[in-house]
Amino acid sequence: MIPFLHENNRLFAEQVPVDTLAEQFGTPLYVYSRAALIHQYQRYQAAVSEQDLVCYAVKANANLAVLRTLAAQGAGFDIVSVGELERVLEAGGDPERIVFSGVGKQPAEMARALEVGIHCFNVESLSELEHLQAVAAERDQVARVSLRVNPDVDARTHPYISTGLKANKFGVPIDDAEAFYQRARALSHIEPIGVDCHIGSQLTDIEPLLEALGSLLALVRRLRADGIELQHVDMGGGLGVSYEEGEAAPDIESYIAAVKAELDSEGLHLVLEPGRSIVADAGLFLTRVTLLKTGEEKNFAVVDGAMNDLLRPSLYGAWQRVLPVQPRPGQPTTWDVVGPVCETGDFLARDRELVLAEGDLVAIMQAGAYGFAMASNYNTRPRAAEVMVDGEQAMLIRRRETLDDLLAAERDL
Repeated sequence: MIPFLHENNRLFAEQVPVDTLAEQFGTPLYVYSRAALIHQYQRYQAAVSEQDLVCYAVKANANLAVLRTLAAQGAGFDIVSVGELERVLEAGGDPERIVFSGVGKQPAEMARALEVGIHCFNVESLSELEHLQAVAAERDQVARVSLRVNPDVDARTHPYISTGLKANKFGVPIDDAEAFYQRARALSHIEPIGVDCHIGSQLTDIEPLLEALGSLLALVRRLRADGIELQHVDMGGGLGVSYEEGEAAPDIESYIAAVKAELDSEGLHLVLEPGRSIVADAGLFLTRVTLLKTGEEKNFAVVDGAMNDLLRPSLYGAWQRVLPVQPRPGQPTTWDVVGPVCETGDFLARDRELVLAEGDLVAIMQAGAYGFAMASNYNTRPRAAEVMVDGEQAMLIRRRETLDDLLAAERDL
């Protein structure tokens, strides 16, 4: 499904002209397609069995309307904080379909997750296991756990979003995993039910994932020989999307089929934690050209959106397509699309061939994942509004922040 298309020289979000959204809601603005969200989730759900669990990674985009849309489809959720837990519950998510990941869970977060009855904790260290045991014993509950194993597999992605190497903070080295499970089995309020692995994000090649799976299954067999029977393998998320022309995104169905063939032969269920591959293509970031600034070496299109609104280009050097909402005829000029934030690193795109005039609207594509979710108030800039389009209808799902909002939590001396 392609949620954003040009028709009669206007960019549409489903059946709504994007320029009318700018008029109604202002800019900068995040725009999401409800149909695209549902379509991508259903691709995952159709490829797994009833016993498997597809848990949307909330960190990719935590807007309540996004979560509610997915919860209504029966999605599970991967969370990394009690704040994300409360968002999922508010959106109608089923606690029994929640997995709790992250290296630094606090005792109060563990207690709340036990209280609502989540499916599983993805434990990332022996110390965390002992803390969870103490919290569960105090509540007289049993905590189901899956160990996040670090298989030391190079995901061949950006260093900031690579998570499966020895140098990364995540997980337990696979050589230490058997001792971990033996300890977990001995604890009174812990039940080990799975093994977990997440080697990185924006993966466009599934070979590293299949390599990691091989290591996990070898571990599962060793544990079985020791009398420890696991129920599931959690392969995390990480499947990439095609940000750049010529960059191929992995085929979801083929990847799951390859993984399921291995797990079914071992009698294991599959847990997945996709985020980016569900929501990235379902969103765009809409911004308006404030002024054009030409120079000897660079030409700058200064827009009203900035790095505080969309951080990925500055943080990762990420590349995202830039589309004029109403393309102009003429000879393209090479522009850096930059914001008004007081940082040289404040750019949304570099060296793009575009025909632009002041006042034009441009859309930064595939901004549904890690867009608003990573936004900040740097330079005391209110965060953008968010809108969801459903056919011919556009719904405000988060109002634009005001300066009063930014000051409301502060107290003068």
